[in-house]
Amino acid sequence: MQTPDDVNSTSFPWREMAARVLAEKRLPSDDLLKILRSPDGELLAVLDAAYRVRQRFFGNRMHLNLLVNARSGMCGEDCGYCSQSKVSEAPIPRHAMLSDEQLLDGAAEAVRRKAKTYCIVTSGRKPTGADLETIERVVPKIKERHRLAVCVSPGLLTPEEAGRLKACGVNRVNHNLNTSERFYPTICTTHTYQDRVDTLAAVRAAGLEICSGVLLGMGEEDEDVVEMALRLGELAVEALPVNFLVPIDGTPLAGTRRLDPRYCLKALAMFRLANPRAELRIAGGRERNLGSLQALGLFAANSIFVGDYLTTQGQPPEDDFRMIQDLGFEPVVDGASSPME
Repeated sequence: MQTPDDVNSTSFPWREMAARVLAEKRLPSDDLLKILRSPDGELLAVLDAAYRVRQRFFGNRMHLNLLVNARSGMCGEDCGYCSQSKVSEAPIPRHAMLSDEQLLDGAAEAVRRKAKTYCIVTSGRKPTGADLETIERVVPKIKERHRLAVCVSPGLLTPEEAGRLKACGVNRVNHNLNTSERFYPTICTTHTYQDRVDTLAAVRAAGLEICSGVLLGMGEEDEDVVEMALRLGELAVEALPVNFLVPIDGTPLAGTRRLDPRYCLKALAMFRLANPRAELRIAGGRERNLGSLQALGLFAANSIFVGDYLTTQGQPPEDDFRMIQDLGFEPVVDGASSPME
């Protein structure tokens, strides 16, 4: 590991990069690559630059989210990282769509955990007619009972389906790009990168907010990671979850170990500087891949899940609340975590 004495800090103008971002200038790919490849001895300086941008647009606010796995397993897609895919042999819970009451109970739990966004996720290529009808029944009830934003992750969508989600009160749709267009065929063959882009176009055309992010650690190159950051910037996503691979036994990527906590922090800083106004979320794999450095990630990100993920466990909510408090940050108390002007 390099120390500050090993490098000439003036060669790494992180604050100057932050100043350009704050002046509404987009950083080129070369600068974003420099962030990913910065010496470990520059890590705190990189995070300082990211925090300057985070603080301008979001202050010290933290947006908390609760995720419910509304239908688990039984997916016909072959995404190599996913424990719910048809190529997975992972021993995971498998169940049909949760009932209306179970989804409403999840919303009540979101409120108890101080979350402001309730995320409903269904496995599968795309929503069934019954899925859409359930969402159309439940979302108005959630809005009536709780002051929650609702994000759904139903898979590939047509414009008509996206319109139905908008009409019933859904605020955001999550559909991750996951990786770069170049690398995408390596992780999935049953649908294409363009299929995902088309879904995001349908979501935007329907007037819904876009939640779309990435999964790091699958074997992609740094250039792929930068391409993702730039593409999501072009899409002007409102929320950007950064997931870090948890190599689950029984999936094709089991045994993969490509990430370390310092690289994860540099990636978060890079995504912040490339997407200054996005709600940047440290999502799946946070606990496993950041480990004891989790708290440092919040100097770049302004959003986390409180609780478990789809088929992997998170840390106890009390640990998240303590981490946020120790940093001097505060959970969002009302409404969505929109950027401060």
